[in-house]
Amino acid sequence: MRDAVVKAFDINDVEHNIADQLEKDIASLTPSSGDRPSSYAPLAKRPVALPEYVTHLDGVTEIGKLSAEAVIREYEAAAKEIEAMGKEIASRHEAISASVAGMLEDVRTTVAHFRKEAKRIFHDIESCSAITEEVRTTCDALKKKMGERTAPVT
Repeated sequence: MRDAVVKAFDINDVEHNIADQLEKDIASLTPSSGDRPSSYAPLAKRPVALPEYVTHLDGVTEIGKLSAEAVIREYEAAAKEIEAMGKEIASRHEAISASVAGMLEDVRTTVAHFRKEAKRIFHDIESCSAITEEVRTTCDALKKKMGERTAPVT
């Protein structure tokens, strides 16, 4: 049964293929004569133009320039993130303001309804009170009339 086992791959072939591919990849990344390092750097590593609000001073060493560029790029990246955050906050503020305006309109409508209902109840209570007073007055007058009729005439 062990003789029937077939090898899936040969490790030597795999190592040879990997070595060939690495050599090709390295050769493709190696600059040819006259190329600037920035032309073959990956896009994420290529130097980004300095912001227009800064320029290099004359006589600054290469290390000084690179250090200053690195710092200004970090500050500029942070500034852009702050700007983006500000725009996001502004759009949220607009949405919240619109929501608040709608909510205030709902509050005004509710207040108007409450006042209208309060006015209705106020008039209902006063009307009931007036009717009750009228009934009381009518009853008193009726009692007097009934009392006058039942009283013996002398």
